[in-house]
Amino acid sequence: MGPEPAGPEPTRRFRPRWPWPRTLRARATAAAVLTMVLALAVGGGWLYLTLRDNVLDNAADRTELAARQTVAALMTGKDELPSDLPEPDDGVDAVLVLDARGRALASTAPDPAARAARLADFRPARGEDSAVRELSESEAAASHRSVVAVVRAPSPQGDRYVYALTMLNAESDASHALAVTLLVGGPLVVVLTGLISWSVTGSALRPVEAIRRELAAVTADRLSRRVPAPGGKDEITRLARTVNDTLERLERSVTLQRQFVADASHELRNPIAAVRAELELALLRQDPEETVASLRQALASTVRLERIAADLLLLARLDAQQAPKAPQTAATPLVDLSLLTAEEIARRRSARVPLRLTADEPVSVRGDSGQLERLLANLLDNAQRFAVSEVRVTTRTDPASGTAVLEVADDGPGIPPEAAEKVFDRFARLEEDRNRDRGGTGLGLAIAREIAQAHGGSLRVAPGPHGALLVLRLPAADV
Repeated sequence: MGPEPAGPEPTRRFRPRWPWPRTLRARATAAAVLTMVLALAVGGGWLYLTLRDNVLDNAADRTELAARQTVAALMTGKDELPSDLPEPDDGVDAVLVLDARGRALASTAPDPAARAARLADFRPARGEDSAVRELSESEAAASHRSVVAVVRAPSPQGDRYVYALTMLNAESDASHALAVTLLVGGPLVVVLTGLISWSVTGSALRPVEAIRRELAAVTADRLSRRVPAPGGKDEITRLARTVNDTLERLERSVTLQRQFVADASHELRNPIAAVRAELELALLRQDPEETVASLRQALASTVRLERIAADLLLLARLDAQQAPKAPQTAATPLVDLSLLTAEEIARRRSARVPLRLTADEPVSVRGDSGQLERLLANLLDNAQRFAVSEVRVTTRTDPASGTAVLEVADDGPGIPPEAAEKVFDRFARLEEDRNRDRGGTGLGLAIAREIAQAHGGSLRVAPGPHGALLVLRLPAADV
């Protein structure tokens, strides 16, 4: 058997998509136009109906009043009615008096019999003495709608019924004029609303478009560009200032990153070149002692290269933490800064320059003991590298500021005031007295400050009697 024929494909329902403006300017204009259309439709309809009802109510009140005034005249005691009644007040077109059988007794308008035939069936309800209703053009036998009021007038000869009739000529004209005004003026108002909304939103969004164009022109090589900031204190001005601040931080970050990469490349190139040179010399030398000396030099350069790589990795981890000023909690480990310093100094007993410690017991802080140990080691390494005869280390607690203080002072060449911040830059070097021949990587103080800031503290250069003085402040632990 052959394959069964495939069934009919399912029909796809066509769902029309209403075109909706894509731009913010067009959407705002469309929303304003739709709101105005809705407001005109609801407000205009309410106004038209309110006017119509008020006109009808006023005409009904006026008509019933004319009928009651005629009834009052009939109740004066006259048994006979004149066939021609006096003209009613202004606004009422006719008054007609019928007996209980519907015969016309008196009228202010010609042809009372015809009017009586059309109105005879309209009487007050049982228990009521009056009634009011609206007559259409056909019922009123006229070109306009009418309002008729009937009032019962008791008499010895039997009940009489007084009808008052008001043609809604002026009232209909007023309603018609309002309807024409709404139908003609409404679209004009909608069009004017759209034009005003389009103009206002365009003017308001023009700075945003300028910001967008300028941001589109920003590249990695053109980070100095800034977006135009309009005057004022509105949201767009604040947006432009925020964007400019972000661009400024981005430019500064990229500049530092490029400088860091250039310095790192230079720092890594030197030990790598030294290792290569020593290995090439070792291959060329025939004397075993000279070969061993070259290998030792290559090993020293490799150790320096390893230290630089480790420092770079540590800086990368500190940058990735994104958590400066970590709050102290009871779960954060407690570290005795005085004990940590004493242990580090004890490991350096055989150093070229002796270290002298003056410590308060204890000086407690909260933080990562490994990072704090690295911070302390970097400070001591820096001081020993440039000290002449000794390094003085002091730990104490400052109750006034609530901080733990560590001071490291050496008697070396010192740090010029203009370089007090430069020494904390990555791969920073001073001109003569702090050069690369002293064995540093140029990252020690930068790492120390990063660790201090990550623990909510600070590290700075302070003026001292002689040599360099570095002051570390960390939040003291509540114990």
